Amino acid sequence: MENNLNLSIIKCTKCPRLVKFRKKISTEKRKQYINETYWGKPITGFGDLKGKILFVGLAPAAHGGTRTGRVFTGDKSSDFLYKCLYKAKISNQPTSKHLNDGLRLSKAYITTALKCVPPGDKPLKNELDNCFNFFNKEIDNLKNLKAVIALGKIAFDACVYYYKSNYAFHEKIKFGHGKIFKVPDNVLLIGCYHPSPRNVNTGRINEKKMTNLFLKVLKLV
Repeated sequence: MENNLNLSIIKCTKCPRLVKFRKKISTEKRKQYINETYWGKPITGFGDLKGKILFVGLAPAAHGGTRTGRVFTGDKSSDFLYKCLYKAKISNQPTSKHLNDGLRLSKAYITTALKCVPPGDKPLKNELDNCFNFFNKEIDNLKNLKAVIALGKIAFDACVYYYKSNYAFHEKIKFGHGKIFKVPDNVLLIGCYHPSPRNVNTGRINEKKMTNLFLKVLKLV
């Protein structure tokens, strides 16, 4: 099931704007990665299909996931995130560098609401709608799912939009770090600050704060 879904995701060309943008990034590249071959295709989810927690980012990073071929891999946000996942005993190592680095997740799966990087990190509604077909199947594959942790406000808003699009869900809920809401499929939706360098450098989030939230969710599920 997962393999078929992942193949469908990787082959997807439904959103012309996103296809054009990811090709541009993969051709122009960032200076420090100039000699690398970028993945340049949509990004699939990754992790433990028996896990009870789903981590959701908005979209792959331009020079992280779009370059390496794995969600939250090869950039500063992933460096911070995996330090915290490792401390919470969700990952087997504190780094996520490339596809063959031996990384494994237990108790959790990680994905993005949008499978391609959008210009300016701002997806259009129709692009999210197209990707929700995949997001819906990923959620269906996670038979033990109890909690969704949205990494950042934009990912949180995308999750809320997903539930409003697919269920009779009309509650007005607002993002906040550590805020927990029950959504229609009896899953807990939890807000978490994005592990971006900006949030880390300004002190909005630190390793202790993020790790403690992950540990709290592990106890809840």
